[in-house]
Amino acid sequence: MPQTTAPDASSPTPAAPALQGLRVLDLSRVLAGPWCTQILADLGADVVKIERPGSGDDTRAWGPPFLRDADGRDTAQSTYFTSCNRNKRSVTVDIATPEGQDIVRRLAAQSDVVVENFKVGGLKAYGLDHATLRARHPRLVYCSVTGFGQDGPYAPRAGYDLMIQAMSGMMSITGRADGEPGGGPLRVGVALTDLFTGVYASTAILAALRVRDATGEGQHIDMALLDVGMAILANQGAGHLNTGAVPQRQGNSHPSLAPYQDVATADGAMLLAIGNDGQFQRFCQALGQPAWAADPRFATNTLRVRHRPELIDAIERVTRGRATADWVSLLEDKAVPCGPINDIGHAFADPQVRARGLRIDQPRDAGDGIASIAGTASPLRLQATPPVLRHAPPALGQHTDEVLAELGLTAQERDRLRSAGVL
Repeated sequence: MPQTTAPDASSPTPAAPALQGLRVLDLSRVLAGPWCTQILADLGADVVKIERPGSGDDTRAWGPPFLRDADGRDTAQSTYFTSCNRNKRSVTVDIATPEGQDIVRRLAAQSDVVVENFKVGGLKAYGLDHATLRARHPRLVYCSVTGFGQDGPYAPRAGYDLMIQAMSGMMSITGRADGEPGGGPLRVGVALTDLFTGVYASTAILAALRVRDATGEGQHIDMALLDVGMAILANQGAGHLNTGAVPQRQGNSHPSLAPYQDVATADGAMLLAIGNDGQFQRFCQALGQPAWAADPRFATNTLRVRHRPELIDAIERVTRGRATADWVSLLEDKAVPCGPINDIGHAFADPQVRARGLRIDQPRDAGDGIASIAGTASPLRLQATPPVLRHAPPALGQHTDEVLAELGLTAQERDRLRSAGVL
């Protein structure tokens, strides 16, 4: 079921969002933490994002590309920030000031969850660390996201996705083999470890909330990018641990399946994803090469993996004869998994992507000339309680007065704090 926008007063009352009534205080920035809190926000949690006055989350300045105003001109606001901060309310508070710390502590007292990604011990000096806040509010679920975790020899180090992709071995299995044109280790094209850490963190938070509902006690969650980077090695990690073999880069081919890679066509390339012998038999029939399915080199997946170079050479001698679109149409009709290798523009224009409503457009009225922000829909398809689009990615401090008024601060108090640089 597609996600919905918040209904107006005249609309029929829908089921409450899955996490309605949950308050999350977001002290994180950049990607892993904000990705986690955006997942919770999409599901209905009220996420209050604390940002530095004047500058905000680092990613607000990570451009180009930048958002454009109504006249098509670049603004000073990056598109990066918008990817992981929708459905949140932005509040500017200087946590280095005693008054700012008091505001954050008061907000934490009204929250179910705190998410932060400061260096280990970084919030202790401000009285905003796990031990201090949970001593006052035992029901609080407090999630810390760091590069290397709360203990171990690397705990004090800052951690970034690219470092973790390198240290975890992910880059060693990504890219073409040494000796091939373009060979060498490569990072994945998005910050994969950050994103997975955000997903794992949201899962851990929901588990901790379930425990709290049963016991009345919150807990501390220690999320580390390195831990996640090692976990998502998945089959490659398991292969090494159980055999001692160290996986190597092999481009787009799969270490355990064949043909499961890109193959050349008359106008470029297509992707084959054949996962069993039945699919391979149908593939051979479609190519007019039924004998391949019984060939002693290719009859089973294990044999095809062992004889991959000969197999791919034989396939490409045939597939170079037609265009990608022709092959995809033919093979899909035979239930052979395949597809084009799209760029991102083609991907968003794909009819299936359009049918699933994976592009969203959110209006924003923050007085900065940006009328609408486009993004990608949440992939969480809950039938009864789908994600709800409530807030476009906010302008810096857009909700400061709103949230602090809810906290009980008068307009005069807010003006004084703003003049003092606290807000």
